[in-house]
Amino acid sequence: MNTFGALERALYNVVKHRVYGHKPSQVSPKLSASAPSTAAVLDLVAHDMAQVDLVIAQRLASGVPLVAQVAQYIISAGGKRLRPVLLLLTCGALGHQTDQRFNLAAVVEFIHTATLLHDDVVDESTLRRGRPTANENFGNPASVLVGDFLYSRAFQMMLDANSMRVMTTLADATNVIAEGEVLQLMNMHDASLDEEGYLRVIRSKTAKLFEASARLGAILADSNAHVEHACASYGQALGTAFQVIDDVLDYDGQAAEMGKNLGDDLREGKATLPLILAMQRGNTTQRETVREAIESGCVDRLQDIVDIVRETGALAATRQAASAEAQRAIDAARQLPDNAYTQAMVALASQLLERRT
Repeated sequence: MNTFGALERALYNVVKHRVYGHKPSQVSPKLSASAPSTAAVLDLVAHDMAQVDLVIAQRLASGVPLVAQVAQYIISAGGKRLRPVLLLLTCGALGHQTDQRFNLAAVVEFIHTATLLHDDVVDESTLRRGRPTANENFGNPASVLVGDFLYSRAFQMMLDANSMRVMTTLADATNVIAEGEVLQLMNMHDASLDEEGYLRVIRSKTAKLFEASARLGAILADSNAHVEHACASYGQALGTAFQVIDDVLDYDGQAAEMGKNLGDDLREGKATLPLILAMQRGNTTQRETVREAIESGCVDRLQDIVDIVRETGALAATRQAASAEAQRAIDAARQLPDNAYTQAMVALASQLLERRT
């Protein structure tokens, strides 16, 4: 059986319907200055994303069938693929049109996918995007090793750019992400974690790859230091807001919409911002209830915890923190040339606050 041929066809079919809800248009639509929708933002780079998915299919080729099987399983699971989208939007905003943008967009998606495989093993997660995780389906050893394959393949691919800046950016980002994972592991069941410590983790673990994706667009476009900094700031702020909202949804979402189990963060002993702020704002009884839940990882009183984060105003305050990060992203994007791609970057940050999945 030709595993690669089947994989390539499967991924190509996925890209036509997975993210966009319709076939990508061959001509990018013009976005108006009045807040384009999320669908319009994605459609702006739909044709480019189709090219990225073809690169992904080609570079997943392996003589080991299980590698392709596990990688295909998680990559084809869906999602908006915000990191490669961000790289493509930044390239568009700065007028960069070479095919290298497709290669590096695939690289950041490989790195992200590798982190998901490893995360789900570490967190013992069973559900992601509404279906069993790869480790649930294939076992922990296969998930870890295929994650390693994706990391190494990403580093092979980044050499194609023939740019020390590109390699430095991605190597540094990957290292920081790994540090963020270790920091999060160290902070498990630690109810004393404060907001500064929390932000350090998510800016390492989640926001760093957003930051690198946007920075890569500026590097490919050979932009000056000011523009590169603006792009990196946009990515970091967007990634931070994305994770903060994700942490909100663990206490204010619907499992069917989110595609993951509610209360997973609490079950893993993660002191996320809603819980940190609830302990700061709550009375003695509320603080002790939250503290015990974090330290034990017990979700028996999940509804009580949900009630506390709402009653103390912690949920609203966390959403406000995400809003501040989204505004920081918007301010950074507005330092770039004004065009449809920059408008899309602004819209992406604005609409992030409405995400439910």
